[in-house]
Amino acid sequence: MSLKPPTCLDDYDTEAITVDEALIRIQQTLQPIQGIEQIPIRNALGRVLADAIYSPINVPAYPNSAMDGYAVRGTDLPVVGVSRLQVIGHAFAGHPFTQAVQAGQCVRIFTGGVLPEGTDTVIMQEHVNVDNDYIQLYTGENRAGQFVCHVGEDVKIGQRIFNKGRLLTAADIGLLASLGVPEVQVIRRLRVCFFSTGDELCALGEPLQTGQIYDSNRYTLYSLLTKLGLNIIDLGIIRDTPEAIEQAFLHAVQQSDVIITSGGVSVGEADFIVETLQRIGKINFWKVAMKPGRPLTFGKIQQAVFFGLPGNPVSVMVGFYEFIQPALWQLMGTSPPLRLRLTVPCITHLKKLAGRAEFQRGILEYDAQGRLQVRSTGKQNSNILSSMSQANCLIVLPMECTEVPVGSNVVVELLG
Repeated sequence: MSLKPPTCLDDYDTEAITVDEALIRIQQTLQPIQGIEQIPIRNALGRVLADAIYSPINVPAYPNSAMDGYAVRGTDLPVVGVSRLQVIGHAFAGHPFTQAVQAGQCVRIFTGGVLPEGTDTVIMQEHVNVDNDYIQLYTGENRAGQFVCHVGEDVKIGQRIFNKGRLLTAADIGLLASLGVPEVQVIRRLRVCFFSTGDELCALGEPLQTGQIYDSNRYTLYSLLTKLGLNIIDLGIIRDTPEAIEQAFLHAVQQSDVIITSGGVSVGEADFIVETLQRIGKINFWKVAMKPGRPLTFGKIQQAVFFGLPGNPVSVMVGFYEFIQPALWQLMGTSPPLRLRLTVPCITHLKKLAGRAEFQRGILEYDAQGRLQVRSTGKQNSNILSSMSQANCLIVLPMECTEVPVGSNVVVELLG
């Protein structure tokens, strides 16, 4: 007698691997893509550096004032009583005072102005008394060397600024500009093909027929992939036949580093993704002990990495966040951004079956006292996409957990 394949209502599935094991297998399989391009830094946001960057200059390149005030010689600060210094000129940012300053003299200076020769200290304008062309300084209010930005204080010439594999942020772009770096070498964009499978799927703009649903997964995946700055190729809806699916794979593999599908990875008679992958590619795993998204498939077709997501829309998003997104970062040659997880009290009573990890949709919020707490979005069926729209986090429940009483602490993972 044949055994009935496990369903999402079962607790244990001996063929399913754990979430952690799936992540390890993915990490051990992937190698960063090859290919470099040189681009202007204006276009480099979100790109991955192909090589380390070293500073060609000191920042700042000259000693300058951190305040509006007066540039003086530290030796002219009064030890007792009052010092009276003559103001002999002005130093503006971009317009330095070019003469040397002698004992008993000072220069009116503004923030960013170059310290004139002979000076080493800035006195805030609020700490002086002005008497025509003279200022008066008093004992104990100032110290030598104060309010001066020194050469190389921010960045020294030859200093390594970024390592290879750096994912460039807006602050990074600004820093590169401050160093006078106009272009950088980055890893080429990762090429990702994706498509949906299912005879029940209807394209947007067409009227629904009986038994059909609109294909939301491709739009979800497109949005998720767009945020990562990839080259995205949408192959549309592929019908549920072995021939159509095989042709879609062979077409995709010619133009992509990664292939992502949604639907067709379950145990139904019309689910041909796994069957096709076994014939023309290699499967690493195809079931993970988790909910939603147990029938998640990972493998390769020729040189392309393959991820097969279930057809239910919530499973698509959870599978993308937990497995595909970190894999894409790894392929791009950079470390995944920090996944923010918090431990907070849950104000909803939760239940689950043992034997699988669960990622339940939650809403992280502040209580009346300003403390963080989380509550469930409600029904956790993997077809309820509206709950993903409401959620701002996933409540991560470990395999052995069966119940979360109200007020118990849970781990939440922020979405986005």
